[in-house]
Amino acid sequence: MNKIKAILSFLVVLTLFHLLIFYIGWNVWHYLRVAISFDFLYPFIVLIFLFSYAYIIGRFVKFLSIFHTIGSIWMAIIQYAVILFPIANISVLISVAFSIPTETAILWTGHVTLIVFLLIFGVGTFNAYSPVVRNYQIKINKTTEAIFKLRIAMASDMHFGTLSDKKHARRLVKIINNEKPDIILLPGDIIDDDPIPFIKKGFGKILSELHAPLGIYGVLGNHEYYGRAIPTFMKEMEKINIDILTDDVIQIKESFYLIGRKDKTDKQRLTIKELLAHPTINHSKPIIMMDHQPSQLNEAMHEGVDLILSGHTHRGQMAPNHLITRKIFELDWGYLQKNQLHAIVSSGFGFWGPPIRLGSRSEIVIIDVNFN
Repeated sequence: MNKIKAILSFLVVLTLFHLLIFYIGWNVWHYLRVAISFDFLYPFIVLIFLFSYAYIIGRFVKFLSIFHTIGSIWMAIIQYAVILFPIANISVLISVAFSIPTETAILWTGHVTLIVFLLIFGVGTFNAYSPVVRNYQIKINKTTEAIFKLRIAMASDMHFGTLSDKKHARRLVKIINNEKPDIILLPGDIIDDDPIPFIKKGFGKILSELHAPLGIYGVLGNHEYYGRAIPTFMKEMEKINIDILTDDVIQIKESFYLIGRKDKTDKQRLTIKELLAHPTINHSKPIIMMDHQPSQLNEAMHEGVDLILSGHTHRGQMAPNHLITRKIFELDWGYLQKNQLHAIVSSGFGFWGPPIRLGSRSEIVIIDVNFN
């Protein structure tokens, strides 16, 4: 019975997807016919079909990376077509009702819609590839023996691979090193699923130029799990002195504890309570945790975590998706204090899918911590 339900659900989703693609194709076809007298129906159908399945083709046929790029951009086209095309259709109907010739209405409405698309992609691409630095200053009311101030550089969700490229990685290194952090923390999704493009393109050599006297630490995100090559990823991180914590607790300079959780994708990961019950932890000292998905802030607060750092949400990446992430997570971006707990969620340095950010911005987070 469950298999039948799964098959039926898949068929419903597939049908809706194809109806959506037909709707987009129908609108584009009519605009092209009016604007440039385009009349090659069958090549157009093939092209729309390839665009619609390009991301899947790119995922399974690795050497056809161009399909991965096309498919990623097509995702953004679909999202904003769903928003803009109904408005365009209504505009044409209203124009025709006011005795404007149909072809004229289609032409000018199509021009305006195309301009809006170009603006979205222009601004979105700039936001994706032009990171900003977000600064936070927090105070943790615990004493330490050797460290009284701590500067943390945090970057999440880089998704290094095909579209979040080597130039973007160099931006990361340059910005972080210029901030002169004491420690660098990378809360997950360092790579975009598969570590092979990361290795072949030499991202490791670029990230090896990151410097922080107290070290560089990261955790696994959901996309490291999706790649199903965590051992390969871990070896690559080890080569470049990035310590990936997998439900690990370490003490740094006998001053504070750093905890790195496995991602929520891993059903075998330890609970926050189990991690905080680690026999080496002295709860009178500061406790900093990295947890890729910001889904358990209450548990972190109740168990005595002082600072929790997360990413994952991308702040929706492309508006109005931020309205969804805001509903899903108590904190989908920015800063929140809950009793002693300071929670910071980054919108991420990279992006997933389309190299576009609208309503969000690629960012690096700098946190200046004062210990009392």
